[in-house]
Amino acid sequence: MTGESRISKGLIYLLSGCFIAVMCVGIYLEQFLVMLIPAALLVVWAAIYHLDHLILFVTLCTPLSINLEELEIAQVGMYLPTEPLLFGILILFLFKLLSGKSIDKRIFFHPISYILYAYLGWMALTCVTSEFPVVSIKYLATRLWFIASFYFLATHMFQDLRKMRSFLLLYLFTLCIVIIYTISRHAQYGFDKDSAHWVMEPLFKDHTSYGAVLAMYFPIIIGLWLQRGMNVLLRVMLSIGFFILTAGIILSYTRAAWISIIGAAAILAVMLLRIQLKHVLMVATVVGSVLLIGWDDIVMSLEQNKQESSDKLDEHVSSISNVSSDASNLERLNRWNCAIEMFKERPIVGWGPGTYQFVYAPFQRSKDRTIISTNQGTGGNAHSEYLGPLSEQGIPGTILVLVLLYGISHLSFKLFYAMESRNLKLFVAAAYLGLMTYFIHGVLNNYLDTDKASVPFWGFIAILVALDLYHRKPSAQNIEHS
Repeated sequence: MTGESRISKGLIYLLSGCFIAVMCVGIYLEQFLVMLIPAALLVVWAAIYHLDHLILFVTLCTPLSINLEELEIAQVGMYLPTEPLLFGILILFLFKLLSGKSIDKRIFFHPISYILYAYLGWMALTCVTSEFPVVSIKYLATRLWFIASFYFLATHMFQDLRKMRSFLLLYLFTLCIVIIYTISRHAQYGFDKDSAHWVMEPLFKDHTSYGAVLAMYFPIIIGLWLQRGMNVLLRVMLSIGFFILTAGIILSYTRAAWISIIGAAAILAVMLLRIQLKHVLMVATVVGSVLLIGWDDIVMSLEQNKQESSDKLDEHVSSISNVSSDASNLERLNRWNCAIEMFKERPIVGWGPGTYQFVYAPFQRSKDRTIISTNQGTGGNAHSEYLGPLSEQGIPGTILVLVLLYGISHLSFKLFYAMESRNLKLFVAAAYLGLMTYFIHGVLNNYLDTDKASVPFWGFIAILVALDLYHRKPSAQNIEHS
C-alpha cells in the first residue's frame, strides 16, 4: 500500500469517526435533528453529481409537502421538504452560471426566456419600491428558485423524453396519494360540501388550490394514456389514476376548476380544427370588450341568481354566477375591488410583490364586505392572477403576465401543428392545456406562491420549450400557424 493510499484511508476513518461521534453526542443530548445529517449529505451529493435526480425527487415530494405556517409550527410560510431543497438548487444554479459550467445556452436565448427576464426584472424593480421590501424580496426569491429549477434546469433535463415523462408521472403518483387521502377523510363526513373545504389539509391549504392542481393534471393524464408504445401495466395504472383524479375533481367542489377544464376542452377543439391563434385572439378581444362595456348590466343580471353553493352538484354549479348572496363569490368581488383601488393609487409600480394581503384592508368598502371578510390578511390574496400583479406591480406587472400567456400560446399552437409524431403532439397538447386550466382558473384565484401549483406550472412551460429546442424536426421548424 502506497503512502498516498494510506493517507486517504486514514482520512476516511477520521471523517467516519467524527461523524459517528457527532451523531452519538446529538442523540445523548436529545438533539435529534442530527439524525437528518445523512439525508442532508445525500442531498448535497445528489445536487453536485445527479442534479436531475434531485429535481425529480423534489417533484415527487411536492404534492406531499407541508407548510410550516399551516401546521402552526413556525411563523414562516415555507413548504417542507421542497423549498429548502429548491433554495439549494438555486444557489448551485447561480454558482454554475458564474463558473461558466451552465446549461445549454440556447435555453437562455429562447423567446419564452426573454419574457421571463422582463417578468423577473420588473418584479425585482418593484421590490425596491415596495411597501414591505422584506416581504417582496422573499416573494421574488421563491419565484426565482421555482423558475431556476423547473424552467431553466428542467428544460435542459427534458432533452431526454424519458425524464419528461418521469417528471409528469412522479408528480401524478403522489398527487393520487393526496386524492385518496382526501377522499378517505371526506367519506367520514358523508362527502358534504362544507367538509370539502378542509379535508385535504395539511397537504393543501384549501379546496380551491387543490382543485386547481387537479385540473392542471387532467389533460396530462389523458395525454399520457393516449400515447403509443406504452406498456400494459403503466396504461392500467394510468386508467386507475384517471378515475381517482376525476373523482377528486368532482368531490373538490371547486367550481373554478370545473370551468377551467371546460375552457381547456374548448381550446383543444380550436387546435384540432386548426384555427389560427390570431383569430382566437380577435374573438377573445371582442368578447372581452363587450363584457367590459356591459359589465354593469351583467352584474345586475347575475344578482337575480339566488342559488347558494350546495351539496348537490347541479345546484353547486348554478351558484357559480350568484353574486347576490353567495359569500365566496361576494368576497372575491370585494378582493377584486380592493385590487383595483390599490392600482388606482399606485398604477405604475404597485404596492410590491406579495404585499396585497398586508395592504388591502383599508381599501375595503363597507358595502363590499362579507361575513368572511377580514382585516388581518389571513384570508388569502387578490384571488386573481391578473388583478394581483396589477395591484402589486402596476400595469407592467399584468401586461407581462399577459405577454407570457401569449408567448406560451403562440409556441404551443406552432408546435402542435408542426409536430409529426403523435406522442410529441400529445405532449404539446397536454402541457399547454394543463397550463390553460391554470390561466383560466387564474381569473378567479392565484396560487403561484405555492409549490403545489408552481412546480407543474413552470415544468409544463419547460416541456414546451424543450420540445421546441430539442424534439422538433428541422423540416418543420419554419411552419407557422399562429
